[in-house]
Amino acid sequence: MDILDLFYKGGPAMWPLLILSILSLSVIFERLWFWLRILTQEKQIVDRILDAAQDNWQVAADIARLASHQPVGRFLYAPLRFPKTDAETFRLALEATAEDELAGMRRGEKLLEAVIALAPLLGLLGTVLGLIRALRAIRIGDLGTESTAGVTTGIGESLIATATGLIVAIISLIFYRLFQSFVVNQVKVFRKAGNEMELLYRQSPPDFSNSTSAIVPENFTPPRKPGKTKVSEPPEPPNASN
Repeated sequence: MDILDLFYKGGPAMWPLLILSILSLSVIFERLWFWLRILTQEKQIVDRILDAAQDNWQVAADIARLASHQPVGRFLYAPLRFPKTDAETFRLALEATAEDELAGMRRGEKLLEAVIALAPLLGLLGTVLGLIRALRAIRIGDLGTESTAGVTTGIGESLIATATGLIVAIISLIFYRLFQSFVVNQVKVFRKAGNEMELLYRQSPPDFSNSTSAIVPENFTPPRKPGKTKVSEPPEPPNASN
């Protein structure tokens, strides 16, 4: 028995279940690609920005601007966009941007929630309709005869819709919980990175009002420990001529 045959035997409820499964799979694949790009680059971006902020806020701002294609890059760049800020403005910029980015990370969750709730109900509806169709052909006088042999087959086929609805709901629930765990982890990452940047700001507040943006290559990695830069020796004075 192939999949197409099972689909037709499942009854009319299989069509809305097919639509729900397509919507669920589209969200799952899109979110998997989204989180794959974030989780593979996030730690490197945070380390580069925080290391640069220890020495030069302008370089840190340029690195964050180049990393603005990532949520954590936009989060850390938000307070560095202003020429002058105080501690309260610095914190408000971080908090407002964090809320927007976390809301974007939850995109698609409402659709998965709808699929998780509707798929089992549609499967149950398909089974009920199949049972009604199978039992309608039974007559009281035919009980125990060969004419009722096909009723058992009809009841078994009506359960296909319930099984399909449960499969769609279970798969959607697994990835829904997985994506929620990623969002919870991002809350911790944002909180830790924001607190470290705020501490650096309170130690040495930046001032971008009289500075120009530096050109920073994308593969630039600032030193982790300040004060280690080697200064070239001054040239020797020329010999005095007589």
